[in-house]
Amino acid sequence: MDFPHLFSPITIQNMELKNRIVMTAMHLGYTPQGDVTDQLVNFYAERARGGVGLAIVGGCPIDEFGGMVGMIALYDDRFIPGLTRLTDAVKEHDCKIAAQLYQAGRYTHSVMIGGQKPISASAVRSRLTGETPRALELEEIPGVQNKFAEAAVRAREAGFDAVEILGSAGYLISQFLSPITNLREDDYGGSSENRMRFGIETILKVRKALGPDYPILLRIAGNDFMKGSNTNHEAKQFAAEAEKAGVDLFNVTGGWHETRVPQLTMGVPRKAYVYLARGIRSAVSAPVISSNRINDPKVAEEVLRSGGADLVTMARGLLADPDLPNKARTGKSRLIYHCVACNQGCFDSIFQGRPATCMVNPRAGREAELAIKPAPKSRKILVVGGGPAGMTVARTAKDRGHNVVLMEKSDRLGGQILLNHLIPGRDELETAAIDLIHNLRDKGVETIMEKAATPAIIRQMAPDVVVLAAGAQPTTPKIKGTDGDNVIQAWKLLEKNSETGNNVVILGGNAVGLETALFLANQGTLSPEVLHFLMVNRAETPETLMELLNRGSKRVTVVEMTKKAGADVGLTTKWTLMGELKRLGVKILTQTEAVGITPEGLQVEDEQGPGFIAADTVVLAAGSKAENGLVDIIEDQVPEIHVIGDAKNPRNVLTAIREGFQLGLKL
Repeated sequence: MDFPHLFSPITIQNMELKNRIVMTAMHLGYTPQGDVTDQLVNFYAERARGGVGLAIVGGCPIDEFGGMVGMIALYDDRFIPGLTRLTDAVKEHDCKIAAQLYQAGRYTHSVMIGGQKPISASAVRSRLTGETPRALELEEIPGVQNKFAEAAVRAREAGFDAVEILGSAGYLISQFLSPITNLREDDYGGSSENRMRFGIETILKVRKALGPDYPILLRIAGNDFMKGSNTNHEAKQFAAEAEKAGVDLFNVTGGWHETRVPQLTMGVPRKAYVYLARGIRSAVSAPVISSNRINDPKVAEEVLRSGGADLVTMARGLLADPDLPNKARTGKSRLIYHCVACNQGCFDSIFQGRPATCMVNPRAGREAELAIKPAPKSRKILVVGGGPAGMTVARTAKDRGHNVVLMEKSDRLGGQILLNHLIPGRDELETAAIDLIHNLRDKGVETIMEKAATPAIIRQMAPDVVVLAAGAQPTTPKIKGTDGDNVIQAWKLLEKNSETGNNVVILGGNAVGLETALFLANQGTLSPEVLHFLMVNRAETPETLMELLNRGSKRVTVVEMTKKAGADVGLTTKWTLMGELKRLGVKILTQTEAVGITPEGLQVEDEQGPGFIAADTVVLAAGSKAENGLVDIIEDQVPEIHVIGDAKNPRNVLTAIREGFQLGLKL
């Protein structure tokens, strides 16, 4: 077996897990009224069928005053029948299931709890909600703790194999633990022992309610990553006391929702936070789970083999590919569709009030309605374009039994995704293209490379259906000087790693412009290998190392004509991108219009009048236009034609893959 540690069983109390893969709780938005829905059952049943050892669902609010819309309710007996339906569906596939006991405290929006003030350890304003909670009165505390215990009993009655107490991410238990949110002067505040009291008493009450043998997990922050709050040192102390109180398994994550240290975005290296789990593991005898950015079986096996943890989580990895465990176990790991931490379908959707989906898996959350079924009749389908939309429709149509030919005019499949391979913190997007290519080849889709689909060739091939997925091309702004020797398109620069001068102006503050700025601004900074060498040998002071990390060899300015740069960047990614650009000294000018390019730089106009920005190189990142001119030429020559992805209208990868998949189901 390729991954002996990952697929070895482990027993937690009386719960035996067939492998070490855990799907942690994630908010999906599939239960708008709190009741279990078919959508939720189908989602988790598919992951259980795919081979995961333990699925933790939630958060599941323990009361009506600490949750949000769309969460899986656990605060009343009336929810038990639906929850039982969920647990039965999951356990049918030899998968264990746990419920996460959730109380958000000051992270609760008052509008979601009837206008009442959220509760917390102290009345400290939340930067996440912008609201100030009320401090729990001393006499109220036992009642809140009892709600955890009552919800735990309810979970056991509904057939859950375990419960997980949520004590991380800045939620209620974290708020009592942290000195920045706990300003109390009674027995629940002040000293570390007092601040731990709320959480420890909660665990004791849950243990008493469930008896000695029922498995209890604790989701714990290995480091809050908040100035003045708890680090791994304090987390280890809490974990040791929590184990004495009755915790059987520790699920270690990091960071509050308010932290400015990225936790789940693409720029976070895989297994970056294993050291937090290792720290907790050194303080307890119970097994420990390592979380965050472990989305590949090879990475997971390394974590387990090295002693970093006893189990690993793959929440978004299983959102992206529910069959990940089975593929890894049966020697088909190269066919896994990896989570690339783009956040487009999951976190960005949730923050916009929409149910979660996935960029690389359009079926996520729609497992029943988007099942792949054989086509009534096999047809010959020509797909023009080998980007994400084209590869997805080709793969899906082939799955349904069609005869599919994919034609790509360049020498590589992947389309615009490949432009990310040079961009720091965005290079993992290339994995999405690689995964599509592997699956395309595995399914035997005929691929013709370095050949343009001309009308004559299409007539000769005589397809029943033509799918135009030729993508888009960059636009050139209608200003003087764009044909100058000092001008280059951002796409070409990223594709060829073209040389630029040291003083660069980028025309366009969209995603492409900002990411090109990030690529250029990083040139000349310390590489990870050099940084490690210098640090280990103490060759430079920390201050000098930071300076070398934060300043490269190029001066980069971004010019954007609208009010805000990055309008097409996802909410949960934008703040990290803007933070990186600021750190690297990139200057961003908004409400500034480019009016001309000279050999010396860029002529601009803003609210104060004409201006000039000196530059050795001007990079054009002024948007793109659909590449669909072939439609008008061949529409009378083929029985059926479809246009998808950027060839229809330039958007993002999520839309391209979704359109390709949905069309594949209809052909």
